[in-house]
Amino acid sequence: MTLLVQKYGGTSVGSLERIHDVASKVLNYKNKGHDVVVVVSAMSGETNRLVELAKGISSDPSERELDVLLSTGEQVTIALLTMALQNLGCKSRSYTGAQVHILTDDAHNKARILDIDGARVKRDLSEGYIVVVAGFQGVDQQGNITTLGRGGSDTTAVALAAALKAEECQIFTDVDGVYTTDPRVVPEARRLDRVTFEEMLEMASLGSKVLQIRAVEFAGKYNVPLRVLSSFEEGEGTLITYEERGMEQALISGIAFNRDEAKLTIQGVPDQPGVAHRILGPIGDANVEVDMIIQNVGADGTTDFTCTVHRNDYDKALAILQDTAKELGAREVSGDNKIVKVSLVGVGMRSHAGIASTMFKALADEGINIRMISTSEIKVSVVVDEKYLELAVRALHVAFGLDEEPDNAGKTKY
Repeated sequence: MTLLVQKYGGTSVGSLERIHDVASKVLNYKNKGHDVVVVVSAMSGETNRLVELAKGISSDPSERELDVLLSTGEQVTIALLTMALQNLGCKSRSYTGAQVHILTDDAHNKARILDIDGARVKRDLSEGYIVVVAGFQGVDQQGNITTLGRGGSDTTAVALAAALKAEECQIFTDVDGVYTTDPRVVPEARRLDRVTFEEMLEMASLGSKVLQIRAVEFAGKYNVPLRVLSSFEEGEGTLITYEERGMEQALISGIAFNRDEAKLTIQGVPDQPGVAHRILGPIGDANVEVDMIIQNVGADGTTDFTCTVHRNDYDKALAILQDTAKELGAREVSGDNKIVKVSLVGVGMRSHAGIASTMFKALADEGINIRMISTSEIKVSVVVDEKYLELAVRALHVAFGLDEEPDNAGKTKY
């Protein structure tokens, strides 16, 4: 029998009716001859409700106790889904992360999985059980409950699939696959039949919310085929796997965007060795992640240094840079938290020139000014004013033929 690990997100189990629907779907896979391990999230809105409860008790709750609280959301779901499966005549058992020994480090609220002991799950599967496991949680070496951060149920599912050597890890969500871009912005966006781990990793890091980035990293590292499917309608979804040699590959697979960007510039910094570290060191020490970086050297022997951070960290990073500017004798610090990042992603870029110039022309034709540019082997990202986001995405979607059938998609006219 082939083994499938299936993950159902919060909207998929958001009500008792939907939990019954998931139970029927899982049973259908079981009846087709598959062994099935199911990983579930908390019911939609439940994690936010628990966070608010914690805030009602303390403005700064202990991270350890917050994990104890947050882990209960998934515990409710696994019990309800197991009851629903049992009502359908299935042998089924539920387990918390600790019960199947999902071992993590001790970083509460953002723990990373170190190891999984799959013996208990394998024994149940051999006896014909459907196993239901709580996502998003584990246990550290001291026995403390830990949680993996937002979207951590995806990572739980992939890690279990790797540990159990599953044929496929199926992520059921409220969309029916990975699209060329967000269909809410571009109605003509197409569902992709397959993308590579590399492309999906770029899209996840650049703003695509379909999969958690750590889950994609884990899947790529352990070569776990991922499939994104809809909980609410039938279909093949999108398979995420390694690039197949000889596969006809479109130049551009998708357009990702991130609204959560902010830009900071420190001007008139002395151009000397170590200045970048003196600027970014204090920002890193404050646990603020920096994304894009540009440094320009002027004719007067000074440099302008620009970087982007998450919009939530804008005020903190701006205050740090203002202090740094005084220490360095810089001219001034400026910032802008009304920007967005738009990115083209595709492994086809490796073997084709002209991608960036086509992108820049499409934006220029719409009167969109580019504020920053960043490139890698399989992506080109630009920062533009927030007001141009949807116009930029639509223009690029047309320019690269992503609204056309797969045989023509990405075949841009240079």
